[in-house]
Amino acid sequence: MSAQIQQSMSIATVRDLLDRSRDRLAEVIPKHLTPDRLIRVVLAAAGRTPALLECSPSSLLASVMQAAQVGLEPGSALGEAYLVPFKGECSLIIGYRGLISLARRSGQILSIEAHVVRERDHFTCRYGLDPALSHEPAMTGSPGDVVAVYAIAILRDGGRQIEVMTRAEVDAIRGRSKMSGSGPWVNDYAEMARKTVVRRICKYLPLSIELAEAISIDESSEVGDAPSVVGEVIGSTIGRAVGVKAKLAAKIGRPAPQAEEREPEAGDKEEAP
Repeated sequence: MSAQIQQSMSIATVRDLLDRSRDRLAEVIPKHLTPDRLIRVVLAAAGRTPALLECSPSSLLASVMQAAQVGLEPGSALGEAYLVPFKGECSLIIGYRGLISLARRSGQILSIEAHVVRERDHFTCRYGLDPALSHEPAMTGSPGDVVAVYAIAILRDGGRQIEVMTRAEVDAIRGRSKMSGSGPWVNDYAEMARKTVVRRICKYLPLSIELAEAISIDESSEVGDAPSVVGEVIGSTIGRAVGVKAKLAAKIGRPAPQAEEREPEAGDKEEAP
């Protein structure tokens, strides 16, 4: 990254960048979140993480736009998503809490949780016609290293879904990440392991448009495909952002939930049926 770009980025310029994009944010952001709230959260994140100011403005804005599309606050105390600088570019990394929040918003999931299993825990898992899972964490002494991670989802219709991943399976996913040797994979392995298994179990659950999009964004950010989004978000009209939702709706075979749509005057009249 050039010295010119590094010098041009400051809290003031980030604020100006987001203020000029306020209308575009308002077009895609869900009702429970506002552009003002999102901008405040992003500015606070930039203040806590100075390396974000060294990222290209286009990648930072693209990451914020992605967060707006799925309705998550990047860098807030909720731990739903994070703005992560990497080699001069900003990526949106969605946390396991963010995926769980989006899964619950579908209205078809009563609960979803994820836990790591450590060496001294008592853990059993059985698949088949009568699946079962039991986990008793070690409560005294050192629990040991993470050896597995699992997620459990309870559906509103009474169905259950269990997903278990071994340490080797999680590390295989980590190995494909462009940030495998830095950031949360190093500083917070257990959280990333939870996110990995939640992301996998979500693929077997009823998907909302936002959850499907969040999974796609997160996978692209980790393997390094996110730059393709920058030109689409920054250099296009808001219709392209809406088009992403239309394509995802077709992919999962149903229209977007009406509860997540904005009022017609906010621009939904232009969305193709």
